[in-house]
Amino acid sequence: MYRWNVMDRVARRGVVGIVRATDAQAAEKTALQVVDNGLDVVEISLTTPGALDAIARVATARPDAVIGAGTVLDKTSARLAALAGARFLVCPSLHPAVLACGHRYGLAVLPGAASATEIVTALEAGADAVKLFPARAFTPGVLRDLLQALPQAPVVPTGGVDAASASEWIAAGAIAVGVGGALASGGAETVRGLLESVTDARRPSDGVG
Repeated sequence: MYRWNVMDRVARRGVVGIVRATDAQAAEKTALQVVDNGLDVVEISLTTPGALDAIARVATARPDAVIGAGTVLDKTSARLAALAGARFLVCPSLHPAVLACGHRYGLAVLPGAASATEIVTALEAGADAVKLFPARAFTPGVLRDLLQALPQAPVVPTGGVDAASASEWIAAGAIAVGVGGALASGGAETVRGLLESVTDARRPSDGVG
């Protein structure tokens, strides 16, 4: 799967599921539940002990899903994630070495940014999209203002986004949102509701009212 295929899937789904757990087995179980319940773009954070093993097992068990690694801070972690089967890398900040390594192995890379300057710097460095982090420090209105100046920026707000606010971020112009805690159970109803809210936010207004 090429980087553009990965980003196309991210943009079409509008949600990146984030899995953090106490161990690899728990992370694998949650990731599989999320995928099986309809969200086939999932990031397993490297803060989870044994995360690389979990990524490898989930990527093997669900080859049609797009499984990524989160909290990638250095090129060693980037390479190991690629070898484990990750198809994208997510970082809390911009690490040029992670971008270079990820792209060397054909992975999409989404570095974190928290200002217009950081977003532009990330794009200049080759980011496939930019993770607005932590999203709880901003509002959808702030994103809307940022995108007035940077309409070319593919932004994925992450950190504090839940099912209730996901649609607001999408309506403000985000290509997708990163959602973690709200998906902890991996329940079908939770996943379905989140995806439906994103789909509804993308429907054009009928101009009435």
